[in-house]
Amino acid sequence: MPTVDDVLEQVGEFGWFQKQAFLNLCLLSVTFAPIYVGIVFLGFTPDHRCRSPGVAELSRRCGWSLAEELNYTVPGPGPAGQCRRYEVEWNQSALGCVDPLAGLAANGSHLPLGPCRHGWVYDTPGSSIVTEFNLVCEAAWKVDLFQSCVNVGFFLGSLVIGYIADRFGRKLCLVATTLTSSVLGVLTAVAPDYVSLLLFRLLQGLVSKGSWMAGYTLITEFVGSGYRRTVAIVYQMAFTVGLVLLSGLAYAIPHWRWLQLAVSLPTFLLLLCYRFVPESPRWLLSQKRNTEAIKIMDHVAQKNGKLPSADLKTLSLEEDAVAEKLSPSFVDLVRSQNVRKYTFILMYLWFTSSVLYQGLIMHVGATGGNLYLDFLYSALVEFPAAFIILVTIDRFGRLYLLAGSNLLAGAACFFMVFISLHWLSIVVACGGRMGITIVFQMVCLVNTELYPTFIRNLAVMVCSSLCDLGGVITPFLVFRLMEVWEGLPLILFAVLGLVAGGMSLLLPETKGVALPETIEEAENLGRKAKPQENKIYLQVKTSELAGT
Repeated sequence: MPTVDDVLEQVGEFGWFQKQAFLNLCLLSVTFAPIYVGIVFLGFTPDHRCRSPGVAELSRRCGWSLAEELNYTVPGPGPAGQCRRYEVEWNQSALGCVDPLAGLAANGSHLPLGPCRHGWVYDTPGSSIVTEFNLVCEAAWKVDLFQSCVNVGFFLGSLVIGYIADRFGRKLCLVATTLTSSVLGVLTAVAPDYVSLLLFRLLQGLVSKGSWMAGYTLITEFVGSGYRRTVAIVYQMAFTVGLVLLSGLAYAIPHWRWLQLAVSLPTFLLLLCYRFVPESPRWLLSQKRNTEAIKIMDHVAQKNGKLPSADLKTLSLEEDAVAEKLSPSFVDLVRSQNVRKYTFILMYLWFTSSVLYQGLIMHVGATGGNLYLDFLYSALVEFPAAFIILVTIDRFGRLYLLAGSNLLAGAACFFMVFISLHWLSIVVACGGRMGITIVFQMVCLVNTELYPTFIRNLAVMVCSSLCDLGGVITPFLVFRLMEVWEGLPLILFAVLGLVAGGMSLLLPETKGVALPETIEEAENLGRKAKPQENKIYLQVKTSELAGT
């Protein structure tokens, strides 16, 4: 009985039909970028100082410049000037225009300082959730919580939405999650207060990553085996296109509510594009809906200008026999020695990938000179990262590329600590960003290649959940550690990346190795394979006997 891959070889592995569906799904990948790293612009913290009643009037009366006003009325640069104010009544007539506080400090002692009771003044022409909800000083951790909420949603959604996609179908899951994410994106833009903002962000995270993953699964199930790796990498490159577009939109729209609307409203148009994306025939076959699967494959043949396969009516899943015998279990991920080793190493690699990827983006955004250009430069290096994977993966294998990219990202973070020149720091950060981008794409591929078929999806789901947990804590690591020392997060990232590079070499090389079907085959990955001639000969003889 022919499998889907056999039929795709006849009707077109990546013909006009697949290209059309792939383009529509790539648009989904583009729209996921603002959700994943939009915190850089939505939660931008500009220079600020305490609002002191009477200062503006005194400044106007005395004709001060902004520099003179800051010099006379703000306690100093840094946290002291941003979160504390002089306990002075600025409306009193005794204050002069030249060093007005000189006569108030007895014997040269310091004036008492107090909290910012009347809010803050922000030095920015636009707005962010920070400026609107005053998320600075003692409330600065609420910015971290805002980003952590979306990552908590990612974590929960990877479990819930994955089940929905397997239970009710890829396309239904795709349409439902895209519609829900679009609505929640608009609700985020009109959120009246901080609490509702967190709720909408959490719910959007719950469905948005599931939507992206459903698109990823759907397109890889629709193309031939020779194109899966390429479309998977290009699908992730579409995410990079979203990053580039986000930097341009954020520059053109400096107000966070309008920016949020600008990235949310176009996603409704994706619902119109999904009529060109049918259900996965592999999923239909797994649900014993063979008639629908055959109809879709016949449609693919027509769109690709091919004749329908003569064996189309006997279409089946290659995994059917295995699936009937083996049932997935969480225990299978840790029961045997080598598979247990794969599980723990991959969990760590997923975790460090998320921490370094998001951490570098946030650190550059918090320390950069020009937020928009620095974000753009670091996003552009993801394109050569994808090209490097396509060119080198079959030549050098998975492990050396995975380990080397981790070491590159860790080393870049380490050297950034000692670089004072801003432009050089950005160049090194871009190198680290390229390295961790390669890691992100490689760890996803390696994760699927190390586990047998019946627990492959479960393994990816469990291991990649550590990626979302890493995203939950990354904002706190970056912004809170920077309050202690600006280079402290980079030291932590360097250690995580360098250790990940070493741990990657403990995994077996999967280049040119068939995907394992059983736990025993997964355990023996990396060991010298026994000759297969006898097995092949037996299969040929069995086929000949069956035909006679």
